Amino acid sequence: MFVTFEGMEGAGKSTALALVAERLKARGMEVVCTREPGGSELGRTLRTLLLDAGRDMVPAAELFLFLADRAQHVAEVIRPALARGAVVLCDRFADSTLAYQGYARKLDLRVLNTLNQAATGGLEPDLTLLFDLPVEEGLRRVQLRREQEGDGAYDRLDAETRAFHEAVREGFRFIAEQAPSRICVLDATLSKERVLCECLRAIEARLP
Repeated sequence: MFVTFEGMEGAGKSTALALVAERLKARGMEVVCTREPGGSELGRTLRTLLLDAGRDMVPAAELFLFLADRAQHVAEVIRPALARGAVVLCDRFADSTLAYQGYARKLDLRVLNTLNQAATGGLEPDLTLLFDLPVEEGLRRVQLRREQEGDGAYDRLDAETRAFHEAVREGFRFIAEQAPSRICVLDATLSKERVLCECLRAIEARLP
């Protein structure tokens, strides 16, 4: 089973992914936790480039680095894990490209869909958990994390304008409307415990 966790900055998806993994492992399942960018050896190098807060990058260059990361990630990590029957939990996947590079960077959505298909070889998640919350709250959480953990916890995408983050959120919401059978929208303003319960309920409904 392939589950992706999506949402804007500060939505809490990474925390939820770790909690879900703990619960599934406790049930005896093999769980592979991964992320984009950075889920493969090549991806870790690309992640450094992509998230460097001091680096300027044109949208097309950003896009192709994310796609290169995804192609390697699918081939090296995701498909092998799925082939042996593991549950794969992935922090961001193809929907992020549509939301960030499409709706926020204004790149052509039809082209992005075609390129995503090429990078993934047609692989799609069985379930996508979309963590939705107001942009103001997401950015507040990002700033709090920066204060607690330092500038290393603040990246190039965190530093984008509020209008950019609003476009990302609206992009995700539109994507969810187009794929209601795959995407489960979660209220990320709820407590971690409530969000975890909703995640597990959605996953259990799709387990074979």
